Amino acid sequence: MTFSLVHPSEAGARLIAAALFPVALILSGGPALANPDYWRSEWPQTDFSNTSVDFSEIMSGGPPKDGIPALDSVSFIPVARETRIEDREPVITLELNGETPRTYPVRYLMWHEIANDVVGGVPVAVTFCPLCNSGMVFDRRVAGQVLTFGVTGKLRNSDMVMYDRETQSWWQQAIGTGIVGHFTGTELVQLPAWMESWAEFKARNPQGLVMDEPDWERAYGQNPYISYDSSARPFLYYGEMPPHGILPLARVVRVGDNAWPLERLRKAGQVSEAGLQISWNAGQASALDDGQIGQGRDVGTIRVRDDQGRDVPHDVMFAFAFHAFWPDGRWRLGN
Repeated sequence: MTFSLVHPSEAGARLIAAALFPVALILSGGPALANPDYWRSEWPQTDFSNTSVDFSEIMSGGPPKDGIPALDSVSFIPVARETRIEDREPVITLELNGETPRTYPVRYLMWHEIANDVVGGVPVAVTFCPLCNSGMVFDRRVAGQVLTFGVTGKLRNSDMVMYDRETQSWWQQAIGTGIVGHFTGTELVQLPAWMESWAEFKARNPQGLVMDEPDWERAYGQNPYISYDSSARPFLYYGEMPPHGILPLARVVRVGDNAWPLERLRKAGQVSEAGLQISWNAGQASALDDGQIGQGRDVGTIRVRDDQGRDVPHDVMFAFAFHAFWPDGRWRLGN
């Protein structure tokens, strides 16, 4: 591994676990403790008889349940009052019709991974999995219930496994789908949101709102996964690598089961394909490169709109994760 840890933390425990996992694999003959019998003491309310996945695919990422604490009490301040965020730092933006635009800085989501919020009466979960670079916003309303989400501490295909506190069901963040428990097979509604630079958000929304710094002792603004997105292999991932010679930690833009390599979009600037307009603009730092998030190399900002100019739900994730969750997905290579 070429990435390194800059701060001991729950997130850092994932990197420590990476070094120990191969030993456990050898000793056990399979993924360590991939059996609900080992999980029931921590998850007594989870219905492990109902699942859509092989339990051997689920493994500990290091922290225990809620070891990475999701945020439930989210507060905001006006854009004009924010002085801590560097211009190139990535933020996840949500602009619902009729509501003041708001954004959630990755410097906070790096350490919490989920923020439960309510925007204009719509309960949302803003999620970011640093190991897959996957940042998506979901509607928390499911089957007449409003769910609140936390972090299990488990990974599948290196992607965060979330859980809801109401039924203790487990959910795969990358696909927004229940994989264990009462809500197995249920899909969350993904809302149009995107990752952009702080400078872009505040220039477009001078009267907007930005999530305030949480009241936790964390190294906000630091990246505990230095050089992760230029590593040769993903963390705790043992599946197939992506086809077409695409590097596993190269970013791709996913819409449905289609993936556009970010490098193709960077070179083109804009691509019109499959009824979509996908644009790339410089100025956003990678959150997973330099030790200081705002100093990461420029990976640019992606916007995805339909032929009527409306924002489309999408994700900018690593190529290995797209291939893992959409093995039959379509690669839009442009050749």
